[in-house]
Amino acid sequence: MNTRKDKLSESIMRTPPSGIRKFFEMLIGHDDVISLSVGEPDFPTPWCIREEAFYHLEKGHTSYTSNWGLIELREEVAKYMERYNLHYNPQNEILITVGASEGVDAVLRAILNPGDEILVSEPCYVNYIPLAELCQTSVVHIDTSKNGFYPSASQIEEAITPKTKAIMICSPNNPTGTIIPPSELEKIATVAKKHQIWVISDEIYCELTYDENKHVSIASFPGMKDYTIILNGFSKAFAMTGWRIGYIAAPQELLSQIVKLHGYNTICAPIFSQYGAIEGLKNGWKEVEKMRISYQQRRNLMEKAFHEMNIPVPEPAGAFYMFPDISSTGLSSEEFATELFKQHNIAVVPGSVFGAGGEGHIRCCYATAVDKIKIALDRISDFIAECRNKI
Repeated sequence: MNTRKDKLSESIMRTPPSGIRKFFEMLIGHDDVISLSVGEPDFPTPWCIREEAFYHLEKGHTSYTSNWGLIELREEVAKYMERYNLHYNPQNEILITVGASEGVDAVLRAILNPGDEILVSEPCYVNYIPLAELCQTSVVHIDTSKNGFYPSASQIEEAITPKTKAIMICSPNNPTGTIIPPSELEKIATVAKKHQIWVISDEIYCELTYDENKHVSIASFPGMKDYTIILNGFSKAFAMTGWRIGYIAAPQELLSQIVKLHGYNTICAPIFSQYGAIEGLKNGWKEVEKMRISYQQRRNLMEKAFHEMNIPVPEPAGAFYMFPDISSTGLSSEEFATELFKQHNIAVVPGSVFGAGGEGHIRCCYATAVDKIKIALDRISDFIAECRNKI
């Protein structure tokens, strides 16, 4: 049966499919393709976490939990956040979600009204803008490509209008791997307090920082807890992507509204995932550190290779992505990614899907086995040489 378009939501019809998932779908049925596309650790979830989940499944712990999530997990999250000078009441200031992505959707729907404006620092994760637009909110694009790929306080202040409700940031950043310097983060905090707008801070990669870089949350600056909504989860640092477990930390008056939506939408996160996350926070840190060190080594390998190709790369200080500038090939980012896949069986994501400033770049995820990264880099180098010879 053909579905009549006038029977569908105009908002959802206008919403494009995820550019990342498009390239992920291209991989299906192609076992010979090396993927640097999807941001997923190649490590299995640490054994202690899996074992804990097995135990609770064997015990028949398969029920719903509170909409807020297990109190034991919220207490462990609160303890964990203290290492970043963040102090949240596990009773009513932490909500367990079905991954950080559900948290983004729930937060935006809870704070945005039609006609509001939200500032989005770009390039950015692909779900921010579509989810904001589904709230019939105007998205104001903050292009960071000329500013080291992080937003400046002056850029944000210039973009604020009486309709501005929030600014969305992500540090360490997806897709660039850059970190907002603490000095700039403090200035952004001052602007947010001055104009009394929300800062939605996606901190999903906070445990994956390299060299001397340490994560600093904008909520840790004086007075910013009242204006910050923290999104985080276990997918990246704990290699728990399929477990779908995340959380929101925010003022109680806001979370008391978000939990209503969460209750209607998902009821609660899977209980065995919650028990696994508790174990991860208690006993999984050695494995997290092993993975972080491995990612740093892979980052070094990939960064060196792109420099040898004379391809500029913003230095990834965190996460597990690289955002090389391929504009010298004469191809758009979409053309580059498509032809690289067709001709050399390497999957990357075109930078254009990440918004303003992303064109001319590709995103390469280095959460992939080293031997595969080396092969992929050799093929990318060959392809770049081929493109340059045609110019």
